[in-house]
Amino acid sequence: MTANTMTLKSYLTAIILITITLITAVSGTLLVFVTKQTYLDGVSQRGIELGRVLAHDPRVIEATLLSNQGQHVSLRNYIESIRAKTDASYIVITNQNAIRLSHPTLERIGKTFIGSDIYPTLNEGITRTTLATGSLGSAIRNFVPIQADGVIIGAISIGYLEQSITDLLFTYYKEAIAWLGFLYVSAILLTLSLLSKLKRTFLEYEPEEIVQRFKEHSLLLGSIREGIIAVDRHHRITAINDAASAWLAPEKEPHQLVGFALSDVSQALSLLILDSLNNRHKHTLTLGRHEFATSLYPLTDENRDASGYLIVLNHEKDMSELEQELARTTAYANQLRAKTHEHNNKLNVISGLLQAEKYASAIDYLQQESDYHQSILATLVKNIENSPVAGMLLSKYNYAAEAGITFVLDEDSKLNAYSQSVNDDLVTLIGNIVENAFYAAKGNPHLPPSVDVFISDRTNYVMITIEDTGLGIDERIAQRIYDLGVSSKPDQTQHGVGLYLVSRIVKRYNGTLDWERSDDQTTVFSVYLDKRELL
Repeated sequence: MTANTMTLKSYLTAIILITITLITAVSGTLLVFVTKQTYLDGVSQRGIELGRVLAHDPRVIEATLLSNQGQHVSLRNYIESIRAKTDASYIVITNQNAIRLSHPTLERIGKTFIGSDIYPTLNEGITRTTLATGSLGSAIRNFVPIQADGVIIGAISIGYLEQSITDLLFTYYKEAIAWLGFLYVSAILLTLSLLSKLKRTFLEYEPEEIVQRFKEHSLLLGSIREGIIAVDRHHRITAINDAASAWLAPEKEPHQLVGFALSDVSQALSLLILDSLNNRHKHTLTLGRHEFATSLYPLTDENRDASGYLIVLNHEKDMSELEQELARTTAYANQLRAKTHEHNNKLNVISGLLQAEKYASAIDYLQQESDYHQSILATLVKNIENSPVAGMLLSKYNYAAEAGITFVLDEDSKLNAYSQSVNDDLVTLIGNIVENAFYAAKGNPHLPPSVDVFISDRTNYVMITIEDTGLGIDERIAQRIYDLGVSSKPDQTQHGVGLYLVSRIVKRYNGTLDWERSDDQTTVFSVYLDKRELL
């Protein structure tokens, strides 16, 4: 924004102030005009009504008849006593020749009425109001004929001087102008207050900056590969990017979905928000033929009240390669760590025996270790032809030996080699269940930690059974144990992925995954995979 560009606040202030000023000026002008016209109409009406009353006064009629006969008659005292009780400036009674019978100035009685506007009343009997200048100055003059037996014998003129009317109206105008001024100042203060609130609502941004930010945010949302959906507290969509729109409603553009209820677009996502009340923020979700890892983040306003949710959809296909690579790397790292630690311990034992010159004991120790390893290696080499799975089992064996866990691979186990992708999935599946079994077995203070593994693909199914001496699965999460982010471990931010990956792999190969508590108080996980899906 350049330095000479008006800000939104300045622009709106100028427009509103000009508008308020024009409205006030026009209102004031109309008020003056209407007030004056209304008052003048009232003056005219009052004058004519007073004139009609006097025109029927017997004393006025008698005096007028005598004046028409040539007698000198004065009604000044009588008429002035009546005028003093009204707001009229003067009341003049004339005979049929326009000779005054009354006037506020004594010397002008008996003189001819000034102004030709009285003659239509004297000649034709017309009741009328005029604006003319007389002996006392410019005035509003109301004329009423005096009649006796249907004959016009004179006229009454009741006048209101313009200067008196102006003084009286000015009193009204001062009060009206004071109110207009108060309303004008109040409107300005209210406008400034509203503009300040409007500026705070816009976060001090100018319209051009808001438009630029909106364009940047739209481009940013469109460039994100993950699906992004924002909803308000009523679960109506307020923002959605191209990826989410393509997955949820490919026939519509993103902007066409804004304002829709989330339940109208995806019932599963709507239920997911309701499920988030249980403090679960990570979910696995199937939309059509696609699986997504879904993260849900509550949005809050400035008062920390819930204002909506942000939903992030990660396509499982995009995550699978990374997950598999991570699983292989983790297994390899664990194997190296366990072997290094175990090797160092055994070297220390042999070193101690040699330094104590117990050579026979050292030889027996080496033979014993060799026989122990040969036993597990013989089972792996003989029955487990799948090299990646064999290597993973060996790493788990080494870890168990180091952790004081009895690890038993059933001698009847058998597993053939499959394609690289299938082998990777089997490593992830077995490795995660065994890892969870280790954790559970170590957590039971009543039984020695032990994990038994049986693997067989002799039939049309690959059967995997893993049994541990742990305490079992907490009933509070038993129904959700396969969901992303759900874990029995204390630090769930670092866990809650293993069984989720296992369930995904089982579904991929059209298999089943079950767990149960045995009579021996152990936990048994059983996996069955359709071998035809592996080939």
